[in-house]
Amino acid sequence: MEENMKGFATRAIHAGKTRSHEYQSLGMPIYQTSTFYFDGCEQGGKLFAGEEAGFIYTRLGNPTTNFLEEKIAALEGAEAAAAAASGMGAISACLWTIAAAGKHIVADKTLYGCTFALLNHGLTRYGVEVTFVDTSNLDEVKAALKENTCCVYLETPANPTLKIVDIEAIAKLVHGYNKEIKVVCDNTFATPYNQRPLELGADVVVHSATKYLNGHGDVIAGFVVGDADFIMNVKMFGIKDMTGSVLGPQESFLILRGLKTLQIRMERHCYNAAKLAEFLKSCDKVEAVYYPGLEEHPGHEIAKKQMKEFGGMISMIVKGGKAAGMKFCNSLQLATVAVSLGDAETLVEHPASMTHSTYTADELKVAGIDEGLVRISVGLEDIDDIIADFKYGFEQI
Repeated sequence: MEENMKGFATRAIHAGKTRSHEYQSLGMPIYQTSTFYFDGCEQGGKLFAGEEAGFIYTRLGNPTTNFLEEKIAALEGAEAAAAAASGMGAISACLWTIAAAGKHIVADKTLYGCTFALLNHGLTRYGVEVTFVDTSNLDEVKAALKENTCCVYLETPANPTLKIVDIEAIAKLVHGYNKEIKVVCDNTFATPYNQRPLELGADVVVHSATKYLNGHGDVIAGFVVGDADFIMNVKMFGIKDMTGSVLGPQESFLILRGLKTLQIRMERHCYNAAKLAEFLKSCDKVEAVYYPGLEEHPGHEIAKKQMKEFGGMISMIVKGGKAAGMKFCNSLQLATVAVSLGDAETLVEHPASMTHSTYTADELKVAGIDEGLVRISVGLEDIDDIIADFKYGFEQI
């Protein structure tokens, strides 16, 4: 059947081989168990030795979660995927699998705040050297590469500035220097509906599935996606041993349900964001608008090349700086002040004091994160209602 699954929406609904045939359930059941029984000690021994396929203990594998992993791999065009209990669980497991004491990582200056903290303060405590660069500048990346570099880490579009990085160009440069270096791309903002980094030359994709992949604001989860050997290492070392960050079957079921509507949700998110960005661009109380779909956005031409649509995230700087931006957010009546993104509801937040508070004032400047920046996760509401709410917010400042 796999050869018939050419369309993205078809794969989101039908992909995955680990199905339950016992009772012919159409939906994947929730295997809510910590452990699985054996027919006897002999079978248990064979399972632990890898001589027989099957399930042992949910930290090592669970049918509901395995089915979800197969589906995510299919959507990203990958051999395999590993589910984790959060986006940071996935990123941590990925980086701990790649890095070791004495190794070197090149990472973008503009990242999600907790990812930046992990790289800037966490891994460095264990002898891993990290160099932060602007990965949209190939000369900076080239200059940072070393003999002991093991990973180049980036986000595109980046959180929260929506900076665009040319994945294909980065992969070509890095693998030309050393094909063993892993190019890791956080694809959370774009989703595989809009962008598939592995097809552009990246080695590994990470996701916070808390966001668009689940899409309903009721799950914390993450994924690492790549080739089968690497993902097995992530599962056995990064997740099983190093972090223990295992996704539960209940959460896996909820994401499976959310994926069935991923394409139609992303179509609406992208449509609404494009309309809202055009409105914000025309608003005299907005100093700057950051959205990859705007022709004047830095990297717009690259985004056109590597993305299907431009996503559902916007950032803007409100005239009047931090105080005006916060007053605007506090005045909204439809949109909600909250971190996270990719939910049905429109969410706004102030990165410098919230999601990116792990950055110092100087680090915020280097990353291009203005103190007055407001990040917008455009929801699924009627666009006229969203725009009316934003008009009201601007009237209050």
